[in-house]
Amino acid sequence: MKKIVAFGEILWDMFQHKRTLGGAPFNFAYRVKSLGDEALFISRVGEDQLGRDALTHMTKLGLDSSWVQQDGNHPTGTVEITLDDQGTPEYQIKKPVAFDFIHFHDSFVNALHQAECLYFGTLIQRNEISRNCLRQLLQLAPTAVRLVDLNLRQDCYNNNTILYSLEQANILKLNEIEAQWLCRWRGVSITSLPRFCTFALSDWRLDYVVVTLGEYGVFAQSQFGEEVYVPGYRVKMVDSVGAGDAFAAAFIHQLLRGESLRSACELGNAVGALVCATSGAAEFISPVSIQQMIKSQAERIYHSQFAR
Repeated sequence: MKKIVAFGEILWDMFQHKRTLGGAPFNFAYRVKSLGDEALFISRVGEDQLGRDALTHMTKLGLDSSWVQQDGNHPTGTVEITLDDQGTPEYQIKKPVAFDFIHFHDSFVNALHQAECLYFGTLIQRNEISRNCLRQLLQLAPTAVRLVDLNLRQDCYNNNTILYSLEQANILKLNEIEAQWLCRWRGVSITSLPRFCTFALSDWRLDYVVVTLGEYGVFAQSQFGEEVYVPGYRVKMVDSVGAGDAFAAAFIHQLLRGESLRSACELGNAVGALVCATSGAAEFISPVSIQQMIKSQAERIYHSQFAR
């Protein structure tokens, strides 16, 4: 069992007719726990009904809620989500909210010293309080694998937080649109995924770059000479909320056990696809279902750059 710390937002995904508990770090932590690792999730909720409901729901999911702070001055985070015809989500994230004000606590010290991985993103860095807390956590875990899931959300990032995240990370996970954005940001003209990964590995001194491609699977490279493309699975899409977070959890689950980059991508791909076929980011997916997906003869979907 590996000890993995996830730092960041917990919020309610508010759909037209329902609400579900989410936030990329929360989704990641839940999936880490469901895969059999120890997940320590650090966040903050309001002292309101949504906050109480969030803590109760965490407990029901088997997550330790004692690391989630409570805030009497700011509400629990929410995001308005609308889905297009393909089930792709669009987000409107409220601010300021409780997770913008995560304070460093002495209890974090031992936990971070023992952590084998620290996961974080850019959204949690939009406010100085949580941003400074993250920086203290990173200083406490110099030997832990640092996985940054870029998750660029409108009005929730800036150049400084992006650069800091890239410089601190060992592993960069992002989607194809974010890869294109990074190229424009750095002023480079790169359309090939292999060339982008090679550039990113060198420019930010990363160990791994992992580009998720939605229904088309995933492409990844490492500084150790590995290059992997795994095509996507054709599944009946319900919604893709949390699929990328589930991929990240399954990916690091394998990598921390010394498995190959291909094995990590294959497990992540399968878990992400199964999440797309369910409603909600924190639905339980059994190990049997995951292995059945990996071994199945389900139709695969190839990205145009890697067409058979």
